[in-house]
Amino acid sequence: MNQLDEALSSLIGQWNGYSTGLITALVLIITYSIMTRVEAEIHPMLLARQAQGSPVRQEGESPIYRGSSAPHGMPLNSGLNVKEPGASKWSTGRDGDLRDIWKRSVLGTPEGEAPKGKGKILTVLGSQKVIEHKHDSITRAINLIGQQISSQGGSKVAIYLPNSVEFLATLFACSFYNLTAILLPFDEPEDVIVSMLQRSGADTVVTAPGAFPFDIVVKSYPALKQLIWVVDEGSKHLDWNEVPKGVGGSVNVSTWQDILNDVPVAAGTDLLSYDESKEPNDVVIFWKTKPGNLEEMVRLTQKNLVSAVSAQLTAVPSHSRFSPADLFLPAASLSDSFPLVLTLAALYSNASVALNSVAGTSSDIALATIGIAPTVVVATPETMRKTHVETTGKLTSAIASVAHWVQTRSLVQNGAMPVASFLTQFTDNLRPSIGVTPGKLRLLYVADSAGADTPTLSEHTLSDLRIFTGARVIYALTAAKVAGSVAQTQYHDYRVHGDGTGSHFGPPVSSVEVFLRDSGSHKTAEDGSTIEGQIIVRGPAVSGGLAELGVLGKIREDNTLAYV
Repeated sequence: MNQLDEALSSLIGQWNGYSTGLITALVLIITYSIMTRVEAEIHPMLLARQAQGSPVRQEGESPIYRGSSAPHGMPLNSGLNVKEPGASKWSTGRDGDLRDIWKRSVLGTPEGEAPKGKGKILTVLGSQKVIEHKHDSITRAINLIGQQISSQGGSKVAIYLPNSVEFLATLFACSFYNLTAILLPFDEPEDVIVSMLQRSGADTVVTAPGAFPFDIVVKSYPALKQLIWVVDEGSKHLDWNEVPKGVGGSVNVSTWQDILNDVPVAAGTDLLSYDESKEPNDVVIFWKTKPGNLEEMVRLTQKNLVSAVSAQLTAVPSHSRFSPADLFLPAASLSDSFPLVLTLAALYSNASVALNSVAGTSSDIALATIGIAPTVVVATPETMRKTHVETTGKLTSAIASVAHWVQTRSLVQNGAMPVASFLTQFTDNLRPSIGVTPGKLRLLYVADSAGADTPTLSEHTLSDLRIFTGARVIYALTAAKVAGSVAQTQYHDYRVHGDGTGSHFGPPVSSVEVFLRDSGSHKTAEDGSTIEGQIIVRGPAVSGGLAELGVLGKIREDNTLAYV
C-alpha cells in the first residue's frame, strides 16, 4: 500500500498541462472510434471468393466460373418461373416471355407475393411536365398498333425511336402479335439507317418525324411497306400521311395518333390472351462499337431476354431488389440490351418507370433526371465519367478534400456507405444534381461494352461516384451476343485495390458461365497462379448458347472477371 501511495503521489506531483492535454486527446480518440464505428455491410469472406471455378478444366482452357447464386450442379437461371394463379408455392413455373412481363406490369404483384403494389409509367417532358400513362391506355396501343402492322402484312418491325412509351408499346406489340422487333440505335447517319434496314430485312418502321430520312430510305430500300409516324403534340395538325412524289403507293404511311383515334376509346383495352406454349418471335439488336459504326446484328430470343431479366432480379440482395417503391430511369438507350433488360426487370417487379429522350452515349445525368426523383438509374460510362470529372473539379477547398477523404475511408476500409455527418455538409452543394429530391437515388448501373470504344471506369472512379451520388454503383460487362450482362460487381463491393487504377466486373451473373481460352502468351498456368485468355460465355442468356467476346480477360484472386 505504501508503494501504491508513493506512486500515486509521484504521478500527481508530476501532473501538468501537457498531461491534461494528452489524456484529453486519448479520451477523444477512443470516444470518436467508438461513436463512429460501423459494421461492414457484407462479410469480407464473401468478397474474397465471388465465383466458383469448376473442379475440372479442359486443356487450353480455364476452369468454368459461375457466380455464387448459380453454383455448379445447379441449373443457370433460364427464366422468370411464371406460375398460374392458384399454383403451389413449390411448383415449377414457366420461363415466360415478354408477354408475361407486360401482363404482370398490368395486373400488379400476384397474390401471395410481396411487396404489394403497381408501378407507374411516366413520360418526362422537362421539369414542369410529367405525364402518367395508364396501363390500360398502353395496352390499347399495344393491341391497335399490333393489329395495324399485322393487317398490312408486316412481319419485321424496325423501332427507330428515343426512349419512350411508344418504344415499349411497339416492342410488346411485336411479342403479342408474333412480329420480329428490330431495335435500331437512335440518331444515326442516313447511310447507317439504310444499312440496318437492309441487313435486318425490315418491312415496317415505327419512328419520329425529323429523325428518319424517309425520302432517302424509300429510294434506297424498296422493301419498306409500312411507316408509322409517332408525332408529338405540336405537330399533330400537319398531314403526316402524305407520301413523297415518286414513291407511289408502295409505302403505307400512317400516324400513331390516327391509329389510336380512329377506333372507339374502349376498343383494345383488354389484355390480349395468348398461347403460352408458343414462343414469340426474336428481338434483333445492333451492336455498336463506335458512333456511326455497326459491327454486328444479333438475334436475341425471348428465352435469352427473360433469362437475363431473371438474372438481374436475383443479382442484388432480396431487400434491395426492384419494388413498387422504386422509380427506374433508363438514361441509356433502350436499343442496347443492358438498359432494355433492366427496364423489363423494373416492369416485372412493378416498379415505376420514367422515360425521356435524354438518353444517349454522352447524355447529362442532371438533364436526364430533371423533373423526377429516380431511385434507380442505368447510365453509360461516358455519362458517369463526365459526371466524375465535373464533380472532382469542384473539390478545391481543404475542408472539402478532408470530408471526401473521410467518406472514402468509411466506404473502402469500413465496407459501409458513408452517412451524413458534420463534414459532409461542406460537400453537399458540390454533388451532381440528380433528380428533384437529393438523396433519393439508391442504385446506379453502369456497363462497359466488350470490344467497344467505351471508357473503362477504375475502382477509384467508382468509389468516388458512390460518394458523389450517395448511391451504390454496379459496374457490368456487356457483350453483343449476351442479353443483359456477362458479369457485374456485387451490391456491397466497395473495395479499392492498390492505387485504385485497376478495374473489375465482379462474378458472372446467374444466367451465364464464363471460361477463358488460351491465347498466345495469355494462358492458364498449371498451378493456377495466372488465369488469362479469350473470354468465352455460354448459358441461356447467350444468343446461340455460346459466344466469344473477342477480348482478353483474366480471373483475379477474388475470382472476379477483369480485362488483361
